[in-house]
Amino acid sequence: MTRRSPHTFGGSIVSTIRNRAMLLAATSTALLAVGLTACGSDGSGTKASGPETGGTAQGASPTASAVNANSTTGTTGGSSTSKSSTGSGSGSGSKSGSGSGTAKGGGGGNATSDSYAYKHPCSGGQVSVNMTTRDGASSRRVIAVRNNGASSCGLSYFPGVYLDQASAQGGKIVKPLIPSGLGGAPAYPVYAGQTAYAVIDLDPSGATTGTVSGIDELNVLADGDHMPNADTHNFPLGSGALVLKPKLGLYRTTIADAVSSMKAADTQS
Repeated sequence: MTRRSPHTFGGSIVSTIRNRAMLLAATSTALLAVGLTACGSDGSGTKASGPETGGTAQGASPTASAVNANSTTGTTGGSSTSKSSTGSGSGSGSKSGSGSGTAKGGGGGNATSDSYAYKHPCSGGQVSVNMTTRDGASSRRVIAVRNNGASSCGLSYFPGVYLDQASAQGGKIVKPLIPSGLGGAPAYPVYAGQTAYAVIDLDPSGATTGTVSGIDELNVLADGDHMPNADTHNFPLGSGALVLKPKLGLYRTTIADAVSSMKAADTQS
């Protein structure tokens, strides 16, 4: 039998142990690399979605610039219309065009506010105009302008009024006196469903002589600053109406206040 020397036997054992250790280390390194690769994938890792260049992450709302780019405005028949667009990604956003000002709140956006009325003159189709005789004063007429719309609107300080002879086709025209020193707000506001009153006295002095003969019609334009003449209403006064230096007051919320304003008229309209 051939004997191995102790030196050779020991060297083989050491070599074997060393080789196994190296193999285990290599295997561990390979497994660690595979694990790190799996953790770095987009499918199951914890890496934040979205590139680092500032793009929108999935699930987030689109940026303002993206929304603006998708918002378009067109003009049809002189009125502006707006369209809203949806942003990309699972989150969506929209941007509307300029509002109509009917939302509740301050800044003149409330359709029941004075500031809204200042910017929105009453139209002829929005209001109704009526005339009645003042009880106890046959020479006085009450002009009532009712806002039939859903929003407040503005009227001129007083209605456009003149008296004439209907059959003369404008041959005789008499205009009333109005209060002087006008100023302040840009219009007289009338809320939806409310009525503005103005009173005219055809013959404040009560004279029976010296009156203008033949006057039998009262013509009223609710807003002489903005409405066309086609919106003028004609009211018959009846035969025998006495007209002499008539006085017209400003719009007021009550007939009594309208009478007080009429009495202060001192300037030719």
